[in-house]
Amino acid sequence: MNAAEAVETIQREMTIFARRARASAGRMHPELSLVSYTLLGHLEERGGCRATDLAAHYALDKSTVSRQVAALERTGLIERRLDPEDHRVQVLHLTEAGRSILAQVTESRRAAFRERLAQWPEDDLARFADYLVRYNAWEPEREEEA
Repeated sequence: MNAAEAVETIQREMTIFARRARASAGRMHPELSLVSYTLLGHLEERGGCRATDLAAHYALDKSTVSRQVAALERTGLIERRLDPEDHRVQVLHLTEAGRSILAQVTESRRAAFRERLAQWPEDDLARFADYLVRYNAWEPEREEEA
């Protein structure tokens, strides 16, 4: 397989992966979309952040994040708190319910991955993990602002 064929295969397989991830998110928790799950995970990892930070980190439109945040607030999974250093800024945090659901869904996802990858040799798993980290770490070069 040459480089062009490999890139085409990667694109196709990652599209399938994304579709399956979206579909499985609904099965794991019917009210928690893949985007919502991802946002909750980021909030937990960071210990809270602003909605604009979520939009920037995931390269999402602010209105998309705003809708997701509103839905997560309505369901009691996140809450807004004033930034102690700048009271003009609101920081999003997980509630106890948000932490509980995130832990539940995370464990279900881990179990599904363990099952799917159970027959893979350890070296293959390590290489696959390294490749995914490398792929996701890439950021496009940005032109310097004058």
